[in-house]
Amino acid sequence: MKIISSEERYRSPIFRVTEDHAVDPGGFEIRRAIVRHAGSAVIFAVDSKKRILLERQYRLPASDSLWEIPAGRLDPGEKPLQAARRELAEETGYKAKSWKKLASFFPSPGFVAEKMHLFLATELTAGEPTPMEDERIETAWVKSRQLDEWIQKGKIQDAKTLIAFLMWKRYR
Repeated sequence: MKIISSEERYRSPIFRVTEDHAVDPGGFEIRRAIVRHAGSAVIFAVDSKKRILLERQYRLPASDSLWEIPAGRLDPGEKPLQAARRELAEETGYKAKSWKKLASFFPSPGFVAEKMHLFLATELTAGEPTPMEDERIETAWVKSRQLDEWIQKGKIQDAKTLIAFLMWKRYR
């Protein structure tokens, strides 16, 4: 595919929206509005008791408070692991001694150009969280069995949390 045109339609501090037109050598064309995002670091934090760190916060697009794993946007020039370390500390106060990359994925590639980078964080030490002023975060430690039950009952609706849990269960 070759991009014929890309026109910015909207810009915010978190993302921008472009209207793009692409064509392949055979003449097939695609026109899409695309949400452009710098990417995110996603953290699946597991303590020495094999409990998983979840956080709950109100998500305006979902019109609900959701249980999910910590995550956040990559700042300009920041590498995914740097962002993961920063986000875990900011949102929960925890720091991890051991980090392992589990996966990278696009949560909704039909119209969002956000790549999420998933890390397993272990050997944790507690500290004081410093959330952003627009974040109200509640944290909880849950056992694998409890998270599995929450997923089965539909209590977990966040895609990155579902992916992270399934990856961790499959490949640990």
